[in-house]
Amino acid sequence: MIKKCEITGVHLEVGDDLRKYVMRKIAKLDTYIPRHARESAHLQVKLKEGKAKNKDERTCEVILALPHETITISESTVNMYAAIDIVEEKLKSALHKYKALHASPRLHQRVLAHLRLS
Repeated sequence: MIKKCEITGVHLEVGDDLRKYVMRKIAKLDTYIPRHARESAHLQVKLKEGKAKNKDERTCEVILALPHETITISESTVNMYAAIDIVEEKLKSALHKYKALHASPRLHQRVLAHLRLS
């Protein structure tokens, strides 16, 4: 479980059920983070509800600060729980890419190979 985790609501009261759901889905993604980066990982989850004409829109934004990179993912849907699920899948994908680049002992070789392919 990611130790530094902030869950905030914008125009929305974050209840216990929603907080537990976010912790179960997103905060347990530390298994996808390399071991050397787990201690310094900082997770911010912003849950937003649309104002005025977009009241049917719920947004989940996740900002994950890691040692060499900051990953930001946002998703808007009609249901907050669906937005959290989609953000979880996108975050898993981004963490797989991060781990592939930063977890290897041959980091410089991977970075050079990545630059050659681009």
